[in-house]
Amino acid sequence: MNKSNPIGFFDSGIGGLTVVKAVTKLLPNENIVYFGDTARVPYGGKSNNTVIEYALQAANFLLRKNIKLLVVACNTVSSVALKELKRFLTIPVIGMIEPGSKMALSESKNGIVGVIGTVSTINNKAYSKELKRLNPKVKVIEKACPLFVPLAEEGWLNHKATELIAKEYLTELKEKEIDSLILGCTHYPILHDVIQKVMGKSVKLVDSGTPAAKLVEEYLNGRGLRNDSNKIGYKEFYVSDIPAKFKEIANRFLGSKINNIHKVELEELTNEL
Repeated sequence: MNKSNPIGFFDSGIGGLTVVKAVTKLLPNENIVYFGDTARVPYGGKSNNTVIEYALQAANFLLRKNIKLLVVACNTVSSVALKELKRFLTIPVIGMIEPGSKMALSESKNGIVGVIGTVSTINNKAYSKELKRLNPKVKVIEKACPLFVPLAEEGWLNHKATELIAKEYLTELKEKEIDSLILGCTHYPILHDVIQKVMGKSVKLVDSGTPAAKLVEEYLNGRGLRNDSNKIGYKEFYVSDIPAKFKEIANRFLGSKINNIHKVELEELTNEL
């Protein structure tokens, strides 16, 4: 495996760009290839079998880009398909659930942790299972917040409607006295400020992308695969559809202008290795 090989990122749409942003901040010299399945988003309401099928297709596509590591930058896929991906791939796979859970536990003082995410992530109880595996005594309060995704994509970050919806979703969690809250969807960091305002300053918000980025760094350092080039790494973006507002939304999520966008036909995704 060559140090200059790219890191692969996969998400059901564009939310995973918040994870790319976290990794880029920590590892600016790494080359990155990102695939967002924008033609078939959202995954949150799809069956587990369908999510696994789509995830394996995306992994297959990224393997052909000679990636050295796969980051599943999607909480839904991490909660449903991570085991299958690890079984299928010969390269390491890093998901969102484990690093996010570890960080939330380290931040919690009273042992009451909240989790918000898509319907699929919450129904699969991926975070609660991992949190209780790490600490059987932890109390976990989970809540699906599906409307946060379109609000983030619309850019309604400081809109009154967003705050009203956040209060509707989060009041229950606030009343349960949680002191750390996992943002269990890669879209949610975009709404960090309004979520923090509703929850109050005493609640620590945990963006799984941040500890996942540290896990990527640890892996690359431990195996001598960190890119030691002095140049800023390149980024390539592949999507299965390019919606009209894609660039605008992607720029917001990544925090910088996005270039090198390529459309992938669904037929190419279904090709076998």
